[in-house]
Amino acid sequence: MVNKVVFLGTPEFAVPSLKALASDPSLEVAAVITQPDRPSGRGQRPAPPPVKEAALEAGLPVHQFERIRNNPKALAVLEKSRPEVCVVAAFGQILPAGFFDLPPFGTVNVHASVLPAYRGASPIVRAILNGDNETGVTIMKIDAGMDTGDILSVRWAPIPPAATAGELEAVLAEQGARLLLPTLREYLAGQLKPTPQPAESATYAPRVTKEDGRIDWANSAVEVHNRIRAMNPWPGAFTEWREGELKIWRAGLAALDSREAAPGTILELRPSGVDVQCGSGKISLTELQLPSRKRVGARDFINGTRVRVGEVLGQASVS
Repeated sequence: MVNKVVFLGTPEFAVPSLKALASDPSLEVAAVITQPDRPSGRGQRPAPPPVKEAALEAGLPVHQFERIRNNPKALAVLEKSRPEVCVVAAFGQILPAGFFDLPPFGTVNVHASVLPAYRGASPIVRAILNGDNETGVTIMKIDAGMDTGDILSVRWAPIPPAATAGELEAVLAEQGARLLLPTLREYLAGQLKPTPQPAESATYAPRVTKEDGRIDWANSAVEVHNRIRAMNPWPGAFTEWREGELKIWRAGLAALDSREAAPGTILELRPSGVDVQCGSGKISLTELQLPSRKRVGARDFINGTRVRVGEVLGQASVS
């Protein structure tokens, strides 16, 4: 028996799950719903979301909606497709109850944390910010709450100490896709009973803003390092320097020594890194970017800017 599925997703994280569904002979992806094309690049030309590109490549019907809530056209796509189940992966919109309840088996979601930890829009970023050493993916049923639905399956994954949010997202996207298919098969066959979440241990992961990327040098070196990792690729960790903003894409913890200085002070310039004092400990900045310039390693940054030992990051000054 072939079960019909409607898939809802938008960014790169959702692509492995869509490809997994499309490759399974026991499933038919009757429709793919995603968000509209968005301006991208210097020319700000409309670019399709990754899910649209993957769906078209697989020959799947694609429907794009700015909003599906109170949208009869979106509901009509679902009603016409008559799926047994909907699958959501990083769609980027909250589904209305009439939408996720319509299929006989409801709607399941691929969520990038082990629920009930990090309910919300930015679970990967928040896990790295908090210095967690493990996370995972959850396949859950969607209900009217924010990631509060019953759990179908879970897979844990380590967080490498130097991993950025983008790198961890790619890993979890693949993990989620591999977990999705066996979970869906068992669920649709009536062999898997959803388990309620323990609400008392829930934590939340609010949406990231550009301001979240600002570095506070009074924090410990570990906290600063985690912020740099968590904000890569978006919005990018940043600090004030000289007359403008300096983005920091990669860093590592520097070796401890006896020197002490005000937080944000540049202590040493090495080809492998720009060492900076934090509130406790020191960090070595290894990939940096000035406004309207490309990202560069420490050596090129030092040679190109004539940065000086003793300058202080985190405050505007005249070079």
